[in-house]
Amino acid sequence: MAKKKTPLEKAAGKLISAIQKEWGEELGEFTAEVSEDVMGKGHDLLQAAKKNEVTYVLKGLNVSQYLGELWVRRHPAVKEHIAVFEKELE
Repeated sequence: MAKKKTPLEKAAGKLISAIQKEWGEELGEFTAEVSEDVMGKGHDLLQAAKKNEVTYVLKGLNVSQYLGELWVRRHPAVKEHIAVFEKELE
């Protein structure tokens, strides 16, 4: 039987989905590579959430800083998902 996901894991999954949507819209463009890197960081946050190690992974940064503030500014659709993730992290 699969382990029930925590609210933090669910928030991480939704954040990854939002990042993936942005990446999908950029396919074929130079910026897609950067978005793919950000998506990898989202997956790192999910794995850390599963191990209860998110604060260790963030190393004092907030989620926007960890993902890349410029990228987040250019993709405002992910901000609400970042906020939910950070709220669950509290």
